[in-house]
Amino acid sequence: MTSATRTPQGAGNRSGTTPAPVLRLDGVGWTVGGAIIVEDVSFDVHEGEFLAFIGPNGAGKTSLFNLVSGLVPATRGTIVLDGADITAESVPARARRGLGRTFQTSSLWPAMTVADHVRLAAQAAAGGSYRIWRRAARHQRQVDEVLERTGLRQRAEAPAASLSHGEKRKLELAVLLVGEPRLMLLDEPMAGVSAEEVPALTDLIRSLHRDEGRTVLMVEHHMEVLLGLADRLAVMHHGTLLALDTPRAVMEDATVQQAYLGEAL
Repeated sequence: MTSATRTPQGAGNRSGTTPAPVLRLDGVGWTVGGAIIVEDVSFDVHEGEFLAFIGPNGAGKTSLFNLVSGLVPATRGTIVLDGADITAESVPARARRGLGRTFQTSSLWPAMTVADHVRLAAQAAAGGSYRIWRRAARHQRQVDEVLERTGLRQRAEAPAASLSHGEKRKLELAVLLVGEPRLMLLDEPMAGVSAEEVPALTDLIRSLHRDEGRTVLMVEHHMEVLLGLADRLAVMHHGTLLALDTPRAVMEDATVQQAYLGEAL
């Protein structure tokens, strides 16, 4: 298995030098009351890369996302975003640097319309007051573009409660995209989505990565989805980074198969 800091295919420039990573974790860990949740995780993520995380429940995948996004403080190691040490920064400070995240569980307001969700996010990203967000007409074009991009334009005036689960996931992406994130953390975006809606949501995420060049970290249990999206796969096991390499190399690794994937793969 190759190094966790391996440069993805296509990274680098014409001079042959490797560009600085968008994200770097160096020996990151999180201990709570003596219990080790995440231990000594190190890796780099480069511009435009899609890095997917797999592992059994309780392996530390979401905990690692919580550390990167600032929801919980790292008890050791450093987290660097675009060359800046953000280890001790707050969630809003990381968001201002271009880090955006979705969650396993939807956090939408049921009675609020699709367009109002995105409009509020646009105003927040611009630093406007929450009290006057309904008057923020200057954001309307941006809202319309994001709704079009995510396939929700026809559902703009629908309340969030009326959306299918797949549409709710698209709305969460729309709320994220309106802030123009440099780095997107997607935590199980397919969770709860019907089999009929998975292909469209997968195509949207693929387009954000390949067509728009967005850098993506994603946790997902749908292996067939990940194999069609990821440049590299990271395997978490008992809070540690067990492997990090191309999808094919990870799938063929005997240690990974024994720990997580199983002989059937």
